[in-house]
Amino acid sequence: MRPDQVAQGFIQSGLENLKGFEDFTASGQAVPELDCPHDKKAFPWVGKTTLIQKVTQALKSSGIPIDGFYTEEVREGGRRTGFDVVTLSGKRGPLSRVSSDSSASRREYRVGQYVVDLVSFEQLVLPMLRNVNHGSDAEKRICVIDEIGKMELFSQAFIQAVRQTLAGPGTIVLGTIPIPKGKPLDLVEEIRSRKDVKVFNVSNT
Repeated sequence: MRPDQVAQGFIQSGLENLKGFEDFTASGQAVPELDCPHDKKAFPWVGKTTLIQKVTQALKSSGIPIDGFYTEEVREGGRRTGFDVVTLSGKRGPLSRVSSDSSASRREYRVGQYVVDLVSFEQLVLPMLRNVNHGSDAEKRICVIDEIGKMELFSQAFIQAVRQTLAGPGTIVLGTIPIPKGKPLDLVEEIRSRKDVKVFNVSNT
C-alpha cells in the first residue's frame, strides 16, 4: 500500500471518533482542512491536532518516513494564552501569545487577541520544510503541516515553502487549513482548489 493510501486510511479511521473536522489529501499528499482555532470567532476546539498526532504516531509505527510540525494550545490556569509550534523531531517554540495591548505596532502581526511570533515560527518550521524539500524523490515521505492558517500565512517564506512542498513529487502532505469564512486566504483557496487534493469533511453536529 502506498504511503498516501496508508495516511488516508489512518485519517478516515480517526475521523470516526471526531467531529467538526475537514481533511484533505493532495497528489499522493494529504492535507486536512479544519476549523482554525487561531480565529477568535472559530468554532469550539474539535480535536484536529489530536487526530494529527494519532495519525503521525501510526505512520511512524508503520515505518514510513515522516517529518513536519503541529500547532498546540498553551494554557495557564485553564485559560488559553497562545499557541506553540511543535516539530515532530521534538523542538518547540511560541507561535503566538495573548496580548492585552490593543495598539499594534508596525512590526506586530496580530490575529484577534493573539500576537504572532513570526521569528520563532520561521526558525522552527522553515529549516524543517527545506529538509523535506531537498530529500530524494525516490523515497516517498510524509510532511505534516498543522496548520496553514492566518497566523502562519504572515510568513511569505512559509507560503513559498508550502508551495514547494506541495509540488514535490516525492512528498505526501498531511496538513490542516481553515474552513471558508471571512476574507479568503489566497494560499488556502489555492490548495483547496487543487485537483490533486483530497478533502475529508466532518461537521461539528
